[in-house]
Amino acid sequence: MSVRTMVCQSLDGPDALRLITSTPGPLAPDAVRIAVRAAGVNYPDLLMTRGAYQLRLEPPFTPGMEVAGTVIESGPDAGQWQPGARVIAMLRYGGYADQVVVPASSVVSLPDAFGFAEGATYLVAAKTAHQALVYRGRLAAGETLLVLGATGGVGLAAVELGHLLGARVIAVGSSDERLAVAREKGADAVVNYRTQDVRQAVEEIAGPNAVDVVYDPVGGTLSSASTHLLAWGGRLLVVGFASGEIPAFAANHALLKGYSIVGVRAGEAGRRDPAQARESLDVLIDYAGRGLLRPHVCATFPLEDAAAALHFMDQRRVVGRLALVVG
Repeated sequence: MSVRTMVCQSLDGPDALRLITSTPGPLAPDAVRIAVRAAGVNYPDLLMTRGAYQLRLEPPFTPGMEVAGTVIESGPDAGQWQPGARVIAMLRYGGYADQVVVPASSVVSLPDAFGFAEGATYLVAAKTAHQALVYRGRLAAGETLLVLGATGGVGLAAVELGHLLGARVIAVGSSDERLAVAREKGADAVVNYRTQDVRQAVEEIAGPNAVDVVYDPVGGTLSSASTHLLAWGGRLLVVGFASGEIPAFAANHALLKGYSIVGVRAGEAGRRDPAQARESLDVLIDYAGRGLLRPHVCATFPLEDAAAALHFMDQRRVVGRLALVVG
């Protein structure tokens, strides 16, 4: 038996990925070996290939934060996971492979209604949105949620979850075609930032100073503009900087309007509070099992074309999620 893995051999971007064949490693007593059928492609994967993510790995390394597949072997202390089980697994890296070994605690059952590509693209985005909206943003039913970057992976997850939580959701994106997907996922209103003034458009939809929560995975000028839309006691959730620009906020503006700027790191939050992470995971798997949340997978690529998939993402062509498929 051999393992095929996409290995980043230098910090020069996606083109530094090479397909390597190796011998499988040993299995710890509490670990599970999974035959990967699909691996999620996330924006941090792209950043890692450039050494630009907060988790900076030295080459050689394998990107990939989430996979779905079937269990092929489990250690004696791995609990319920038996060969043949259809599962999702979370990793910090290492998922771009046709086989992975993970702790049993990182594995959950694949929802019956999900295909492998959907399973491999669900939890990173959904856990980010859940951590942000529920634990950090305390979004309540009836509140107004403004989602920047609403057609990307973590943005579309926030649109869908915000709708499920009973908020009025306003989605901001770059094209009417992409925003149509956000409407399908529950957005009550959409704003195309390329053809509309975001501040003016949102005020026409919700009124001045009427946004309770801003979910911001984008940064840049949109982030700064969104603070003018916040209500008293509003929360600006800083999720990421997909625009490549880290905004600066005026402290006196936050003081005068009484809003909070709140950082969101779902992965780190889970490592610091495992009980909360488990609670969030159970909720999200329940939602998926009941058909309430489902990722929108816009495209798939073969494992060996991981570099092309990351370039596709870098070109801002992804609507929702992207997956690598094996076999």
